[in-house]
Amino acid sequence: MMVLIAATAFVGTHFLLSHPLRAPLVARMGEKGFLGLYSLVAAVTLIWTIIAYRAAPVTPMLWPVGDALWAVATVIMLVASILLLGSLVGNPAMPHPDGPTMVPAEAKGVFAITRHPMMWAFALWGLAHIVVYPVTANIILSGAIILLSLVGAALQDRKKEQLTPAAWQHWESRTSYWPFAAILAGRARFGQFGLHALAGGLVVWLAATWAHMPLAGWSAGIWRWLD
Repeated sequence: MMVLIAATAFVGTHFLLSHPLRAPLVARMGEKGFLGLYSLVAAVTLIWTIIAYRAAPVTPMLWPVGDALWAVATVIMLVASILLLGSLVGNPAMPHPDGPTMVPAEAKGVFAITRHPMMWAFALWGLAHIVVYPVTANIILSGAIILLSLVGAALQDRKKEQLTPAAWQHWESRTSYWPFAAILAGRARFGQFGLHALAGGLVVWLAATWAHMPLAGWSAGIWRWLD
């Protein structure tokens, strides 16, 4: 129950501060003051969620987890790592220091798959962890990450449409919220992945899955079969 309450607070305050409360708080506190408050609330609720998760009892798994599910989760995490690293370069959803949103001339690489590769990377992370560790506390935590990522991406589209309607609507016409929808519709072409996405994603995937052993005490990813 405490994990659910803490995760709800983490997700709920994020949505409230990012959308309905952002404008009035910025008007009262200024941009820097708002960012300070936002960061403080996010840090406090995240720490609360982590503490609650670590203190929660380990309930029985809801389904058996064998090598087949581990293989599925391993592939999902590789895809998530590529999406995450690819999203760090040329992402128009990132805050632009010069003001206006700048969209690429063409959707390439991870952006041809979805215009929200970072958000889908986090959602896939949550899905993979539910698949291989289906205990109550983990399902709540991972489900909160999935909800925050995918609903947050949809709300981000709405905000961008209001702030920079011409640029963002043009970007939306060449991309898709749902993975591969723009490719299937002929609005984008699969390919042209940068080295930062493929090589960087591979390195992050290998490092993150290896880190499960010293941090969590059990092997993940390909290390389950190499140990």
